[in-house]
Amino acid sequence: MFPNMNPRQLQAAMKKMGMKQDEIEASEVIIKTKDKNLIIRDPKVSKLNMMGQESFQIVGDVEEENLISDDDIKTVAEQSKVSKAIAKKSLEENKGDLAAAILQLNDE
Repeated sequence: MFPNMNPRQLQAAMKKMGMKQDEIEASEVIIKTKDKNLIIRDPKVSKLNMMGQESFQIVGDVEEENLISDDDIKTVAEQSKVSKAIAKKSLEENKGDLAAAILQLNDE
């Protein structure tokens, strides 16, 4: 963060400014959005408290996971004339891509 400053000096400076940083042991962090999940595996998580305001810093490898809606499953099932379970499996195999799932099922 600050060049040429040892960790003790940095902690002392942060304390004087009313800042406190804690490391959080985490094995996985999941950020859920409307249409996908962001999965951060083996993250390094720091919680920073600055005058009562908390913020988090997360560093790690990010993997995106598309969510599959019931409408998507229904569409694939109807277009491919298969059960919803088969449609869902095909969508998962094709990472949520409706067209690819339909094509895969129609080719079988």
